[in-house]
Amino acid sequence: MHIQKIVENLKRKYGTNNPFELAKCLNIIILHEELGEIKGYYNKFARQKFIHLNNNLREDELYFTCGHELGHALMHPNSNTPALRSNTLYSINRLEMEANQFSVDLIIDDKKIKEFLEYNFYTLDNISNVLCIDKNIIEFKIKRMYKNKFI
Repeated sequence: MHIQKIVENLKRKYGTNNPFELAKCLNIIILHEELGEIKGYYNKFARQKFIHLNNNLREDELYFTCGHELGHALMHPNSNTPALRSNTLYSINRLEMEANQFSVDLIIDDKKIKEFLEYNFYTLDNISNVLCIDKNIIEFKIKRMYKNKFI
């Protein structure tokens, strides 16, 4: 199933795009830990799914990372994926790219981005500040939208 359809079905079924709320609804345990340079990782042990998040992340990093690991939990449930490290947003690894796409589609609404893009005076920095989302993630979303012809 296409990643955006998975995300839309989740948002419709549970009425939220908050990755923390979705994890709770899906009985996925979230653990906040000291992980050094690692932002987070997903694993499954004894049929229980876990999302591990670095307790030193900013709020915007937490949302993206939780969404990324939720993507692994739902799309790659039996793969204990490598940890999400700094600057993996443009990872060439298929599983990592799918998890990035899942997180971006989950936390950033296409309609909101389209509204900003209609007004040419909005920069990536402006959009980032308004949405409280890292500008690299906003840029990733916009590139995905153009690639998929959503604009």
